[in-house]
Amino acid sequence: MLDVRRLQILRAVVSSGSVTAAAANLGYTPSAISQQLAVLEKEARTSLLEKAGRGVRPTAAGLLLAKHAAVLTAQLAAAEAELADLRAGRTGRLRVTFFATAGAMLVPPAVAAFRRSHPDVQLDLALRDPQDPLAEVLTGEADLAVVVVIGAVPVLPGVRFLHLLDDPYRVVLPREHPLAEESGPVDLARLAGEPWVEAVSFPGPCRQLVLDACAAAGFTPNPSAVSDDFPSAQGFVAAGLGMALIPTLGLGITHPGVAVRPLRNPEPVRQIYAAARESQHDHPAVQGFLHALTNAAEAVCAHE
Repeated sequence: MLDVRRLQILRAVVSSGSVTAAAANLGYTPSAISQQLAVLEKEARTSLLEKAGRGVRPTAAGLLLAKHAAVLTAQLAAAEAELADLRAGRTGRLRVTFFATAGAMLVPPAVAAFRRSHPDVQLDLALRDPQDPLAEVLTGEADLAVVVVIGAVPVLPGVRFLHLLDDPYRVVLPREHPLAEESGPVDLARLAGEPWVEAVSFPGPCRQLVLDACAAAGFTPNPSAVSDDFPSAQGFVAAGLGMALIPTLGLGITHPGVAVRPLRNPEPVRQIYAAARESQHDHPAVQGFLHALTNAAEAVCAHE
């Protein structure tokens, strides 16, 4: 196989017309240039240069390889430039997974900010609700995920977590409900026996968090309706079918027929984290998206 560096040396000799001139241009000794050309001729299995007065001129084979060397040099320069852009996070591909309420409140402003600062990075966005957005980070199919964490942050090999915000649950009541008129947080125990609209019925951390909080308050909720969607749950509540516990991120748009009150004793709180692959965490594009997510989370908190 022909060596690219030796082809570049051949091109320099052909362009300058002599070994001595090429050596001076490349910063080598004439002897080193001659040695490299001798090896290249062995690789090519033919003569590449012939004497012409005090200099040299290419044979047909030498001229052919010199032309290809010019193309290869340009391609290598382009490859090095593209690689530099990729390393710097100016180009490439970033794969992000997220759950529904993050997709409504956190991800869109983060994507908008990221595209302004990284316009040539391809963003692949995927909603993974009710599936676990973290699963694809663990398998290497995604670079970053926005996830819900309940309790302690898991220790997972190859994954680094960044806290974005705490997302407390609120009780959503029909506007005419007696508790809707009171001020201050509602003790969760006061909701025992109330008809319940289950906003999340599929197994997972969000549902378990609500069930555990109710158990701590001494009761088990008795659903009278199931929605599996926060806007729909608000609609059921507004129709008088019960009350619901919904996280703050799920209340971006509040139904006019409901009242929203804070909770206590206990107050269920889910934690929202960004999870990135350890091998990609420090890549400029990943850092850029994490920065955009952090700013989006701060903006959400500022408006609560």
